[in-house]
Amino acid sequence: MWTDVLDLDEFYSTTLGQMTARLLRTRLRDVWPNVRGETVLGLGYATPFLRPFRDEAQRVLAFMPAQQGVTRWPREGRNLTCLVDEHDLPLPDRSVDRVLLIHAVECTEQVRPMLREIWRVMADGGRLIVVAPTRAGLWSQIDRSPFYQGHPYSTGQLAGLMRANMFAPLRQARALYMPPTRSRLALRMAPAVERFGQRWLGRFAGVGVIEAGKQLYAGIAERHATPELAVVRPKLRIASSRDTQAARNAKDGEAPAS
Repeated sequence: MWTDVLDLDEFYSTTLGQMTARLLRTRLRDVWPNVRGETVLGLGYATPFLRPFRDEAQRVLAFMPAQQGVTRWPREGRNLTCLVDEHDLPLPDRSVDRVLLIHAVECTEQVRPMLREIWRVMADGGRLIVVAPTRAGLWSQIDRSPFYQGHPYSTGQLAGLMRANMFAPLRQARALYMPPTRSRLALRMAPAVERFGQRWLGRFAGVGVIEAGKQLYAGIAERHATPELAVVRPKLRIASSRDTQAARNAKDGEAPAS
């Protein structure tokens, strides 16, 4: 079940919501320290977390699913949001370098078609970050939390979901160790609680953060005893940025770099 965009917008305008966004942006920046010159897509409700990338990336897009609704972002300048069907994104193949999926994977009733569509639009050297509520954390159990709706995931379930949809998990992290409370004292202590939680609280985080790379099939010939026969068996590998550059060179008619 999708959370209404107006409810999400209202939450992130509160003091608790602003602190939540600040803590999650810090964790996302740890995973993606540099997106210079790349195209970044946020799918779900990602606008509170895209602003740091906007000043650095070549292009930033914010897609919001039709069942969730859409609001304008940013408040100033040209609008960068779009209302979409998450199973049929209005983008060509291999057109985005980074995808941030937040307030989405736990809400959709058809997670596999959504992830396959992300796979389609992601460049061969692309990266995906999924943020989803955890089972053991308070953020999936208290109704004032924006992560209350939908299906929570353990870290193992998130990794399995990525593998089942042709993404290779690269790294996992956790965030939001403070409870979703409006207490001023708790909010002032939130950064310290977050540092303590990263060191000692482990699986009791509110959300799991997983980065995954796009998997490609590569045919590798295996020779048998008969010289004229060769069997080609597919092997999975993670696409790299060099694959993307080679494809662009071939499209432009340039010789591949040695």
